[in-house]
Amino acid sequence: MVARWCSLGALLLGGLLAAGCAIPTQQGPSIVPPSRVPRGLESANAPSTTTTQPRPSSEVPVKIYLLGPGNGLVGVNRVVLNPAPLTAVIAALLDGPSQTDSNEGFFTAIPNDVQVLSAVTKGSVVTVNFNGAFAGITGGNTELAVAQVVATVVLQSRPGTGVIFEIEGAPTSVPIASGVQVQGPVYLWQFLTTAA
Repeated sequence: MVARWCSLGALLLGGLLAAGCAIPTQQGPSIVPPSRVPRGLESANAPSTTTTQPRPSSEVPVKIYLLGPGNGLVGVNRVVLNPAPLTAVIAALLDGPSQTDSNEGFFTAIPNDVQVLSAVTKGSVVTVNFNGAFAGITGGNTELAVAQVVATVVLQSRPGTGVIFEIEGAPTSVPIASGVQVQGPVYLWQFLTTAA
């Protein structure tokens, strides 16, 4: 019984001590007299604080399509500057195969003097404008080059995206896998025989 009273007394004493250490409260804000303001904080021009945020990645991974054995489309990884506008992704395609890609047998049908001038998305159609060098692609390479561009654009956009080709701002017809020239949007499904 004595142990019980001792425990109860200790608990009561602990409660009183804790209550004495509580943070005082008041009904509202109050003005702190200048003599009670810590040194360095009394200036009206208090130092500002800065926060640092992690720097966003300056490069992002993308996939472009080169050609492999049998002229099939082969997806390869590249990195482009963030936020990876479509023109940057197409420019990565136009850079052609890396040495590693070439060693694996990958190549491109797009000559190295072709440049992308713009890529504009309206709904589910992307219009890609190339310089005049794109018109210099001839024969079966034209169909392969178009397939590379369409596959690369669709992968960056969404399935079902159509691609319209322009040369120096003028719409141009391009061949699909069957060899037929198409003026309007070209779709990836029209090149399924070219995919590896």
